[in-house]
Amino acid sequence: MAGEPSFFEIGVADPERGRAFYGALFGWTLEPGPSGRGFTIGTDGLPGGMHGGDEGASPYLFFRVDDIDAAIAKVRELGGTVQDIGEEGEEDPDSVARFGRFKLCRDDQGSSFGLHQPPGG
Repeated sequence: MAGEPSFFEIGVADPERGRAFYGALFGWTLEPGPSGRGFTIGTDGLPGGMHGGDEGASPYLFFRVDDIDAAIAKVRELGGTVQDIGEEGEEDPDSVARFGRFKLCRDDQGSSFGLHQPPGG
C-alpha cells in the first residue's frame, strides 16, 4: 500500500552527540549507517536514520510509494519539487538494496516531506 509513513530521518549537527541523546532519551539502538557518516535507528515501530551536518533540521517523514519514479513525476506535475539526496544525487547500490530509494520533496506550498520506495519495490 502507498502513502503510509515508512521511514523517518533526523538531521543533527553532530551524529555522535545525536546518537547519545536519542539513545538515552528513547532507548533506541543506533548502529553505523551504510555511508559511515550517520546511523540507522532501531525502534519497535517505524525504522529511521540519523545524519550529521544538518544543524537545526526538523525530522523528515518519508511516505511509502510503490514506484518512486512515478511518484517524483506526480510531485512535479502537482507543482512540488524534488531534490536529490546524497553526493551529487547518486544512489549507492548497497544502500538501495538494504534500505530502498529515498527522495526529499516539497509540496506546492513549500512544506517538506519524503518519498520512500522500500527494497524490492
